[in-house]
Amino acid sequence: MLKWSDVLNYALHGNPDPPRRVEKTEAEWQEELDPEVFRITRKAGTERAFSSDMCSAFGPGKYQCACCGNDLFEGGEKFESGSGWPSFTQPIVEEAIAYRIDDSFGMRRVETVCNVCDAHLGHVFQDGPPPSGLRYCMNALALEKAND
Repeated sequence: MLKWSDVLNYALHGNPDPPRRVEKTEAEWQEELDPEVFRITRKAGTERAFSSDMCSAFGPGKYQCACCGNDLFEGGEKFESGSGWPSFTQPIVEEAIAYRIDDSFGMRRVETVCNVCDAHLGHVFQDGPPPSGLRYCMNALALEKAND
């Protein structure tokens, strides 16, 4: 189970090797993605809080990267954070997500990106529920739910 110290270690000293890589030009991503998904995932945008039904949808299934289909989270790790964005306690596997220090907007946060295609997903915070204490605060448009 990942803890905050693991997240910081990855963000500061290098991420786990991805299971595979998907690399495309900006033009290729722009051509295949919905404009809002492109803005969020490829330009590090953020959707409005409470703008997605995904926030209140719970149940089994996997959440995948909207850009490359990489498995990111299991439905059982999803919880109601009250933040207005889908929130999870752990990635599906340690190698699913990469971490970057984000000093934008006058604050220090840890950005989460898909470790396969570098899509911006959201941020991770240390105010989640036990036992990990992590809250992966994700943009719903960066995710696709696959029912198993």
